[in-house]
Amino acid sequence: LALPRVHEGDSEPFTVVEYRNRHAQYKGEAELQAAHAAFPWAVVLDDHEIDNNWADEIPQDPDLQPRDVFLARRAAAFQAYYEHMPLRRSSIPAGIDMQLYRRLTFGDLLNVHVLDTRQYRSDQDQALRLDPNRTILGDDQEQWLMANLAGGTARWNALAQQVFFSQRDFTAGPNQSFSNDAWDNYVPERNGLRDHVAAVGASNPVVLTGDVHATYVCDVKANFDDPTSATVATELVGTSITNGGDREGSGGRGPRGSPPEPSWGPICA
Repeated sequence: LALPRVHEGDSEPFTVVEYRNRHAQYKGEAELQAAHAAFPWAVVLDDHEIDNNWADEIPQDPDLQPRDVFLARRAAAFQAYYEHMPLRRSSIPAGIDMQLYRRLTFGDLLNVHVLDTRQYRSDQDQALRLDPNRTILGDDQEQWLMANLAGGTARWNALAQQVFFSQRDFTAGPNQSFSNDAWDNYVPERNGLRDHVAAVGASNPVVLTGDVHATYVCDVKANFDDPTSATVATELVGTSITNGGDREGSGGRGPRGSPPEPSWGPICA
């Protein structure tokens, strides 16, 4: 039986030394070493590599983390992440910036579009979730992705990204509630990307997602409010392997204060 992991210090990491030590501690685990030895990895970060639910230059708690403190923390986290993860030279960080979105091509079989939904996103103001001027990808990444999907010739097209893409309503009945950290909080951009995938006829589109510590298989619908509408793509949401995963009774994660979700969401539309 593995003992609970005890982290250095009594708080989250903030300095490059603290982030390096956290990565080194994880890399010391035999199971993770075996996984790296057995398989090639294509990695991209989400929020917890720096701070929970951060958005571009905005931390989760700006009242407790002034902007200059958070940006120094972001630069430290990026440096340690690059040093400890299998990334190309093109991803060497420059202060608070790190190039992470990229395309991995496997002949005419598969294109994997590795996305970054953290560095360029608008603030997570749920009152503005329908505002077409807000973004989760940023203009440059969105245009890059649209062009690749339109011009691709591979049999399969994967979008490897961080947060829930399909619509996920947490409230039964006519009322609705959504996560402020997922694509549901950036509806026009999400729906525009979905419609573009359909319009250009991208072959076998699959969205690969993490974040919610539970497994889902979702139909990405042409109209999320109409379950009978056409299915544009499939979303596969992978569970966590270390924290609140698909163990019996563990549940997934919804908005703060919401009841636990089932560990398995067999289909969502």
